[in-house]
Amino acid sequence: MGKLTEKKIAILTEDGFEEIELTSPKSALEEAGATVHIISPKKDKVRAKEGDDWKGDYPVDVTLSNASESDYDGLLIPGGVINPDKLRVNEAVLSFVKSFFDAGKPVSAICHGPQVLIDAEVVEGRKITSVGAIKRDLINAGAHWEDSEVVTDQGLVTSRTPEDLPAFNKKIVEEYAEGKHKGQHA
Repeated sequence: MGKLTEKKIAILTEDGFEEIELTSPKSALEEAGATVHIISPKKDKVRAKEGDDWKGDYPVDVTLSNASESDYDGLLIPGGVINPDKLRVNEAVLSFVKSFFDAGKPVSAICHGPQVLIDAEVVEGRKITSVGAIKRDLINAGAHWEDSEVVTDQGLVTSRTPEDLPAFNKKIVEEYAEGKHKGQHA
């Protein structure tokens, strides 16, 4: 049995996520025994990108309107430029994200994914990393940004780019296995 047997993890995404930032963590979580659901405001499917090119479609397991934080043990937000930009302006998305913080459950985000955390108002005072393009946004939102391959702060796990995926995947498995964190807050 894996470290995450009997754990359910939600991957929250829209069209335009960086493909490897969803597929690599999803595989690592499933290999560790987790059940992983792709959740989206969209119905049926979401479309990936690889850099500037559109790639494959991925089935949506649960539409956001039918998803509840109480059904999951953790949340993951992949990056890409388009995906977080669509998610961060959706009030239902922001409420869903905040609910994981309120419950003390682990949350992870990579690359541009932390942009969603800014609009969910959960980064102030938190140690965090991201792709360099949103460093200033995170600092302006009150985060303590650092240039590291993976940063963990009380159940919040962040990484910079696809090159950091090995360290990110290892750390998210560890944090989801630990479960709730008292220091995780909205």
